[in-house]
Amino acid sequence: MTGTILSRIDPMVRLLAVTIALATVLPAMGAGRDIAQAISSLAIFLLFFLNGLRLSRADVLRGLGHGRFLLPLAAWCFGAMAVAGMVASHFADGWLPEEIAIGFLFLGTLASTVQSATAYSSLAGGNVAVSVVAAALLNILGVFVTAPLFALLGGFAGADVGLGALGKILALLVLPFVLGQALQGVGRPFVVKHAQVVTWMDRLAIAIAVYVAFSAAVEQGIWQALSFDQWALVSVILAALLIFAFAGAWHLAKALQLNRQMRISFMFAGAHKSVVSGAPIALILFGAERAGLILVPLLAYHLLQLIVSAPLATRLARSSYPSL
Repeated sequence: MTGTILSRIDPMVRLLAVTIALATVLPAMGAGRDIAQAISSLAIFLLFFLNGLRLSRADVLRGLGHGRFLLPLAAWCFGAMAVAGMVASHFADGWLPEEIAIGFLFLGTLASTVQSATAYSSLAGGNVAVSVVAAALLNILGVFVTAPLFALLGGFAGADVGLGALGKILALLVLPFVLGQALQGVGRPFVVKHAQVVTWMDRLAIAIAVYVAFSAAVEQGIWQALSFDQWALVSVILAALLIFAFAGAWHLAKALQLNRQMRISFMFAGAHKSVVSGAPIALILFGAERAGLILVPLLAYHLLQLIVSAPLATRLARSSYPSL
């Protein structure tokens, strides 16, 4: 019975749970953290290199042709959701530790997920091809947009968004992706043939980044830093963000008069937020010392978005004309 329940939980959620538990019991500290940070940087480079190999240039060009879908989606993801994160951050300020409040703003400025948004879009009957390209393009855009957008909306004190940080982002995220795109003729057949292995390498890279960040949070006393009432407040704020994200994206897609398949894809891509890009960017902008606490809203949101998406996708799949 227990095995059946666990098998229904998203593998990424299970891996994150194990990672957080490991960081709690055996956090990387001192020289160990430096080693873990170096391994994390290498894993992040590999992660974005594989993503560059995986997303074909032809798909990118086809996806760019859906401007009526992509432009509003980018505006929603980096506009409306960023403002919602800013509002949540201001609301949390004074009630929650500074890093947690900053984390809500950081959450709002991130790109969508790729794998989970696409998977749930497929389950719900959305346009899978558009979902894949849209989410991938949002992640590429997010590499350039998240840091300056975070600073613009009031995150100056929370992060290093100078040329040094942007240089690290380019070196660890953009450069490997560009290399992957350039080497598709050589490496893409391997990635396609061993898709499952590559997927687990992706997850492992994310887990390492989260482990490094959360180790610092544990060292700072994350489990003692928040009272039960504060954890409850975090949950309430995240619930409000989720309702805004899913319902808002759905109704915006409806106002744009997108067909049902495109509307479903728009909603999942617009409501999801990515740990894949979030964890590496947080480590670069905030350093491991602060990134752990700042990632708390993102990690919790990631878990909740999957919990919400599963029954929602099932409902959409069963109804020809769903309403939210």
